[in-house]
Amino acid sequence: MTTLLLLLSCALCVHSLPLGDIRNSRRYKDSTDWPEKIHHYAYKKRGRLPHAQNTLQEDPEFNSWQHQPAVPKNGSDVWNRPRCGVPDFPLKQENFFNVVQRGGRHGGRYRHKRYAMVKGWNKTSFTYKILRAPWQMTLEKVREVFREAVEVWSYVTPLTFTEVLSGHADININFSRYEHGDKLPFDGQGGILAHAFFPGTHRQGDVHFDYDEQWTLGNGMGTDLLQVAVHELGHTLGLQHSNSPGSVMSPFYIYSDKPQLSKDDERRIQSLYGVKVVQQKEPELDTNDIVLIPDACNTDFDAVSMIRGELFFFKSGYVWRIRDGKLQDGYPALASRHWRGIPHNIDAAYEDTSGNIWFFKDQNYWMYDAEKQISGPDSVQRLGLPVNNIQAALMWGEDKSQKVYFFKGENYWRFNPQENWVDMSYARTMVDWRGIPNDIDAAFQDRYGFAHFLKGRQYWKFDPVDVRALEGYPRYIGMDFFNCPAHKYL
Repeated sequence: MTTLLLLLSCALCVHSLPLGDIRNSRRYKDSTDWPEKIHHYAYKKRGRLPHAQNTLQEDPEFNSWQHQPAVPKNGSDVWNRPRCGVPDFPLKQENFFNVVQRGGRHGGRYRHKRYAMVKGWNKTSFTYKILRAPWQMTLEKVREVFREAVEVWSYVTPLTFTEVLSGHADININFSRYEHGDKLPFDGQGGILAHAFFPGTHRQGDVHFDYDEQWTLGNGMGTDLLQVAVHELGHTLGLQHSNSPGSVMSPFYIYSDKPQLSKDDERRIQSLYGVKVVQQKEPELDTNDIVLIPDACNTDFDAVSMIRGELFFFKSGYVWRIRDGKLQDGYPALASRHWRGIPHNIDAAYEDTSGNIWFFKDQNYWMYDAEKQISGPDSVQRLGLPVNNIQAALMWGEDKSQKVYFFKGENYWRFNPQENWVDMSYARTMVDWRGIPNDIDAAFQDRYGFAHFLKGRQYWKFDPVDVRALEGYPRYIGMDFFNCPAHKYL
């Protein structure tokens, strides 16, 4: 009798043990840990347990710290939704930094740079190549899907995408099974759907899809390839996950008939690459139309720059060209005669040490090699510049120590050409340029090292040794550069 009571007591103890929270199981741990060693994003769909070789589980440093996903803990509907297998950043950045500083071998500073400072590519034209198609679709059908997927991103940005069939490509698209060479094996149908790699990493541009998924198109069954393709392309362009409802960069997989960017998606991709500018065709002029060409003796100027040793003044789509102190014949002329596609009424211009000419207008910039456009329009935010509509740009200094200074109002920013980034995290004031007023219109450095600052019809000459404006300034631009008569300024 005593033995029977003991057995019943043990049985009751076993059945009363807590079952544990399923969210803390290994199955959900994959969706709340972040792989530190390989910088990628994986699209995940709830299904069976991941493959045993999944390195997202095996990396000890990967499991050394955790943070909460951007979804509620309670509610079965949330945990049943398919989602991206890589976790989301916490809503408060300071909390994220505190967490990563406490864990991992590399410390918080390393991870801060690696994850919080993701940037886009340093270009806007891309090639892509499809290496393999899933078994449910022909290669031609997959090519159609990706033509539509890249158009989702190029519709609101200056980005262009060209498919190539062989050779090098910026973006390589492949359908693979299990272990496929990047130490991030797929797990068969269900689980992880796809993953992609950020720009600036050793596998930038790689997009991998799980070959064993039930890939479909436009019918709401299985996993829609177009939906996932748009999402993964966003990662290869530099976008992280979004908590905004309706975003294609949401970590949750949600089928839609035709993926469309939300306002949050548009804002974030345009912060990396700029806004798409539609070049409007210049209207043809009738013979009776009167074209008003600005009078160099009685105008201010939009921009001035030394280009190939000659001085160019820009105003309202026109340019004046001065060589050895003499205005050249045939000028003023339309600036588009030299630089096709240059925007009307540019804000600033300068020539860099490589001989490339930079033009700025509103929130964008363009770059030309001589008269050939090589990039643009690109967003000034890609340069780290926190403001739009700069008023002047000045290349200043000697040889390799030269920096570019951007001016607006009473502030200026310093740009490092070697790093292609603004190297001052805050704006400085024009007080540093002693004797120079605020709100200048243009600036340039002459062949003797003097800087010139223009405002209205006057200019100031700046001594690089004394670091101040020379005595006797301001003087009139028209008199000194265009030989205008003095009586115009009385």
